[in-house]
Amino acid sequence: MTDTDEMYVIVRNHEEQYSIWRSGRPVPAGWEPVGEPASRDDCLARIGELWTDMRPASLRAAMSASAEEQGTHSG
Repeated sequence: MTDTDEMYVIVRNHEEQYSIWRSGRPVPAGWEPVGEPASRDDCLARIGELWTDMRPASLRAAMSASAEEQGTHSG
């Protein structure tokens, strides 16, 4: 079996960041599988669809809270 024949699974961490992991191997702590095993190219294409905002979830939340605060202090 070559690398192109390997099956992968998409994994996501608590910051909503995505990666791929070889199928059949234990998923690392802090990551959870998303979807079913697929080829490397299919997984990477799906990540491109899912991960449209590269900022970690905690940064997105902080920036949103800051924008809301600024909105309440203006005007």
